[in-house]
Amino acid sequence: MSSAASSTAASGSIEDLVARQFGPQAAAYVTSAVHASGADLEALGALLAGHGTARLLDLGCGGGHVSFTAAPHVSEVVAYDLSDAMLAAVSGEAARRGFTNITTAQGVAEALPFEDAAFDFVVSRYSAHHWRDLAAGLRHARRVLKPGGRAVFMDVTAPENPLLDTFLQTVEMLRDPSHVRDYRPSEWVRRAEEAGFLVEGVTDRRLRLEFESWVKRIATPPVHAAAIRSLQDGASDEVREHFALEADGTFTLDTLTLVLVPA
Repeated sequence: MSSAASSTAASGSIEDLVARQFGPQAAAYVTSAVHASGADLEALGALLAGHGTARLLDLGCGGGHVSFTAAPHVSEVVAYDLSDAMLAAVSGEAARRGFTNITTAQGVAEALPFEDAAFDFVVSRYSAHHWRDLAAGLRHARRVLKPGGRAVFMDVTAPENPLLDTFLQTVEMLRDPSHVRDYRPSEWVRRAEEAGFLVEGVTDRRLRLEFESWVKRIATPPVHAAAIRSLQDGASDEVREHFALEADGTFTLDTLTLVLVPA
């Protein structure tokens, strides 16, 4: 998910902030190359193959790329997001692509408006770091998942090293004030198990982000973009090496795909 520079003068809940951040940028997320492709989506497609009767929840769908990946493989996809504007963009793109099995629903991750055991798959990509309460979101994901179903969470992760963790959270917040937290892999596993899941698989990946498109996509105010560049310029060798900082601000971060089954 992701406002313009005027958002700094607005107030309200974190949910209001997320909606303001991402609504105006909906089209940019639908067309974002970073979001539209990747080894994680390829792996998801392979996981869904052969499940033609399944029902899937795309939790925090953003630009809809999980939905578009899943639609050819399953019977029904529900694209769920906090932002009405994002959902409208997903519906439009689904129609353009000829997908008739994608529907949309609006709400927060921590209070899913679906019955227990409603889905064969619950999938969330690049959304959980915006949630107010990760534990509650995971509990609801577990609740709506059928026995024998699978949940797949794909997100940016923070390094276990506190120095690197702090650097990442700081630049994320400067870029996008609706950011809550990139969780460490150990936090993901612990929270998932506490929510009633068993970990079936964990895949770590690295994601290179070109700086200018990264800040443009969310309409980061220039003063904040400059602050990020200043932090990068003053970073220690350890930070520079881990995030593979490049001269133009481009950097590389860690991601995780967590495949879960009900305990």
